[in-house]
Amino acid sequence: MPLSLAVHGGAWNMPDEAIQATTDGVRAAVELGWRALRDGRHAVDVVELVVRHLEDDPTFDAGVGSRLNRDGKVEMDASIMDGGELEAGAVAAIQGVRHPISVARLVMSGSPHVMLVGEGARRFAEQAGAEMCFTSDLLVGRERERYERVRAGEVDLVDSEFGEPDLPMGTVGAVALDANGRIAAATSTGGTQDKLPGRVGDTPVVGAGMYADDQAGGASATGWGEGILRVVLCKTAVDLLRCEVPPAEAGARAIETLVRVRGRGGLILVDRLGRTAAVFNTPRMARGWATDSAGPTVAVDR
Repeated sequence: MPLSLAVHGGAWNMPDEAIQATTDGVRAAVELGWRALRDGRHAVDVVELVVRHLEDDPTFDAGVGSRLNRDGKVEMDASIMDGGELEAGAVAAIQGVRHPISVARLVMSGSPHVMLVGEGARRFAEQAGAEMCFTSDLLVGRERERYERVRAGEVDLVDSEFGEPDLPMGTVGAVALDANGRIAAATSTGGTQDKLPGRVGDTPVVGAGMYADDQAGGASATGWGEGILRVVLCKTAVDLLRCEVPPAEAGARAIETLVRVRGRGGLILVDRLGRTAAVFNTPRMARGWATDSAGPTVAVDR
């Protein structure tokens, strides 16, 4: 069975000065996940491992480096899905945890639920033994500065997140196909600049922010969550894979559905044959991939 891995670090209007740190971060995540796949790890283990690594990298808008909401708090979303039995776990608007993706996996494996939110999600994480932290542990100076600039009236930082001029951050995600034909997907984010407290985007919603099915393929999304939610972007893409549409075409057709809602974003895809693709309609998308026929590769521009 072929091995395949796709990783993203966000689709947005990335400035030139952010490219090096972003590509370095994605490359390290791809190499880590690829080693795990080649060592025979389960696809679910691999996508959790990759996303945890990206949550620890302050370059990205997930875990450490997450954006502050309007109240100056860090609320994070994450989800993970096992394509075998279509099991999934998610957390939304969770505070005080170091790795939201691992809490999402605990929800999948250690609770009767698919999604937990807010304070309930935080209490579950604590009781389940997840690594807890303070907001200050997740906050980087860049985000404090941006929060203060928005509060001072610089609203273009919010308006330009996925267009002009720039905002150097991005949701993270991974999709993997392992040696036994198992497919998994995972996505994590700190959300959008100046979001209202309690805002939840596409990331933790099954079918929108991620989806995985061993019989078809998997996908992880990034971009403007409100648009991605309305077109159920990842399920749309995976359903096309189910109809034997190649990943590049499936991703392009799924992204086209965002036009109706004036949406901006991107997708990574892996199908059940191990073929990968990354498609986006933002200025740039940080992505990487590895397959049996091509070692770890990273790109930002089209």
